[in-house]
Amino acid sequence: MKPTNSMLSGLPTTIFSVMSALAVEHDAINLGQGFPDTEGPMDLIEAAAAALRDGRNQYPPLAGIPELQHAVARSNARFYGIAVDPLREVVVTCGATEAITASLMALVNRGDEVVVFEPLYDTYLPVLEMLGAVVRTVRLAPPHWDLPRAELAAAFTPRTKVVLLNTPMNPTGKVFTREELEFIAGLVARYDAYAVCDEVYEHLTFAPVRHQPLMALPGMRDRTIRIGSAGKSFSMTGWKVGYVTAPAPLAALVAKAHQLLTFTVAPNLQRAVAIGLDKDSAYFERLSEGMRSARDWLAEGLGRAGFDVLPCDGSYFLIADITPLGFTGGDVAFCRQMVRDVGVAAIPVSAFYDARGTDIPDRFVRFAFCKKTGVIASAVQRLRLVREKLCAGNVAEIQKG
Repeated sequence: MKPTNSMLSGLPTTIFSVMSALAVEHDAINLGQGFPDTEGPMDLIEAAAAALRDGRNQYPPLAGIPELQHAVARSNARFYGIAVDPLREVVVTCGATEAITASLMALVNRGDEVVVFEPLYDTYLPVLEMLGAVVRTVRLAPPHWDLPRAELAAAFTPRTKVVLLNTPMNPTGKVFTREELEFIAGLVARYDAYAVCDEVYEHLTFAPVRHQPLMALPGMRDRTIRIGSAGKSFSMTGWKVGYVTAPAPLAALVAKAHQLLTFTVAPNLQRAVAIGLDKDSAYFERLSEGMRSARDWLAEGLGRAGFDVLPCDGSYFLIADITPLGFTGGDVAFCRQMVRDVGVAAIPVSAFYDARGTDIPDRFVRFAFCKKTGVIASAVQRLRLVREKLCAGNVAEIQKG
């Protein structure tokens, strides 16, 4: 038979699937995949259930139901002072991953250059490859993941079409500062480019750090596509409701791409999310404070276990350096052995780099802290044995990985 799509055929099983399968096999605590293990707000669940019974279960409008479009516009104005035309500048998508894909489809022609930051969310590179983009990677360095201004400036050329920015950032937990965003904005304007901003963790930053959208900076309103996620803001990752805010000409193109991908999103979920976006500020403050508390608890436990824990100002994730443990087998081998011998699953950070690159760091591990208090406590208890079980006189096992 004729060969199938070569790019998709060549994609390996993701490390997330591998580690989750190992967690099940070894009855391990899964701190690898980034989803909460608690339900979101009950009033949203009740609203979604009630909306199934009122006779509006057929196709909703392509760009989203007006209730949600208006709620997204109000949220932009309330939190960031961004004025949005709800019916012309908001597109509701089937999750933020589809929003990212549709946004890139709207902007990128084959051969266009797109600047991305490593480490990065694993969907970005395959989507850009499918679109025929030329990817320019700019690598952030631990422990603080500061923006490398000279390297970023060198990555921009007259052929640069888009910079793809994730803040708050998965997997690093970095929240880009106002000064860093201003530098990025300057390059975007100088090279007449666009910015696609993956901001799904916008309400999961930890005081005193606050999220600042690139779109809110001077000159960026007409060049920026901003992406949010109900899954992250309301701990309902299975709902797969995302939303795009963009200037009307770009939003129209995102809607066309969305039409080709999924066309629309379940109307009952959209109506519930609209209620959620109008929740008072206290809800969003409690959400971030709860995550901050979980972050601190896990960070303390990892530190006691011997890891070097890196700073985290937002998202669901902590990164820890395994170097102080004396493990010499790399982060993939470490994660495989940890799930087997300690009963805790995590993700090697090397999985968030382009595998074709060189000098990929292999001493960092990502842990998800968006879990119940008891789950984190049990994981911390198990992690106390990590040095003994993985690193003390166990050279043969280390090298087997």
